[in-house]
Amino acid sequence: MKINRLKAKDYSIIIGKNSLTSLASEVKSHCPKCKKIAVIIDKKIPKKFLTTLRKNLKKYKLLFFFVSSSEKIKNLDQTNLLVNKLLELNFNRSDLIIALGGGVVGDMTGFVASIFKRGINFINLPSTLLSQVDSCIGGKTGVNSKYGKNLIGSFYNPKVVISDTELLKSLPRREIICGYAEILKHAIINDKNFFNFLKKNTENIILLENKILSKSILKSCKIKLNFTERDFKEKNLRMKLNFGHTFAHALEIQNKYSNKLNHGEAVLIGMLIAIKISKFNNICSAKTLDEVENLYKKFSLTKNLSKHLKRNEILKSIKFMKNDKKKDDEKISFILLNNIGKTSIPGKFKYKISQVKNLVKKLF
Repeated sequence: MKINRLKAKDYSIIIGKNSLTSLASEVKSHCPKCKKIAVIIDKKIPKKFLTTLRKNLKKYKLLFFFVSSSEKIKNLDQTNLLVNKLLELNFNRSDLIIALGGGVVGDMTGFVASIFKRGINFINLPSTLLSQVDSCIGGKTGVNSKYGKNLIGSFYNPKVVISDTELLKSLPRREIICGYAEILKHAIINDKNFFNFLKKNTENIILLENKILSKSILKSCKIKLNFTERDFKEKNLRMKLNFGHTFAHALEIQNKYSNKLNHGEAVLIGMLIAIKISKFNNICSAKTLDEVENLYKKFSLTKNLSKHLKRNEILKSIKFMKNDKKKDDEKISFILLNNIGKTSIPGKFKYKISQVKNLVKKLF
C-alpha cells in the first residue's frame, strides 16, 4: 500500500496504511540525541498499537501517560500534571514527547512540548480522522479555559506527523463523520472540484475505503497547509479555516463539551448557519446553499442533530462568542461563503452580538 509523504516547511506529514512502522527511523532522524520518550496516549487506543510502539521504540526509555480523551481534560491542570511529571523524570530538550490520540491529545501534548524548557521535541500520531485532516496540521496547540475553547496556547510544529489510517478502524461512524466535517469544510472554502469529488465519494470515506480515504486525507491536508504555511500565526488568510467555527465553538461551550455534540457535528451545524447567513445577505446564491444542503441530506450528516439546529439552542450559544479568540473588537468576525470554493475576506463581515441574534431569529 502506497505511503504518501507531504512536505510542509518545517516538518513532514506521512499518510497511509501501516505508516506507524516508519516511527523508529523518523525518531532517529529528527531526534538523534533522544534517550527518553514520553507517550501521551488516549486510553481507547487499541492495544496492538501500543505493542507496535514498544517494538519500534525498544532502544529508548519509554514512559506512557494514559488520558481519557475529552475536551474536559484539555486544561491547565492536566498540563501542569504532565509538565511536572516530565521535570520529575528529568526530561531534556533533546528527548521526545509523542502524542497518540485525537485532537484533544495532540493539542494538549503539543502545548506541553512548546512550554517544557521552552521547547522539547514533539511527534504527533493522530488517531482520529478529525485530527488527521485538521488539528495535526498548522502548529496550533492549546488548552481550554472556562471562558472558551483553545484560549490558552501557542504555535509549535511537530518534528513529523504520522497519520496511520489503520488507527481509524476502531472508530464509530459518528467519529468518522466528525472528521469528514473538516474535509468537507476544506472543499467548501477552497476547491469546487474536491467538493464534487465528495458528492460522489462521501460514503466511501465514511466506510474507510482505503484508496478514497487516503486520497481525501492527502487532499484535505494539502488545502489546510496552503493556508497555514502562508499565514502561520493566523494574522489574516488562515482565518478562512475558521469557516463555521464561530457558531461551532459557541455550541460546544453551550453543551459543556459533552458527548451530546462533538466538534465535527458542531462544525457541520456552524457551516450550515454561516451559509444561510451568506445567502440571506446575498453573499452567495440559493443554488450554493442548495448544493451544500443536498449533500448534507444525501449522506444524513445532520440526521441526529435537529435539536441543536433549533432557534433557541443557537440563540443560547451566542453569548459565548464574546470570548472568541479571533475577535479584535466588540464585533464578531464571520467568514461567509461567496460560492463553493471561495469565502469572504477575513474581517470583511463583522456583527454585534445583537445583530447575530437577529439574523438567527430570521433564519430559524
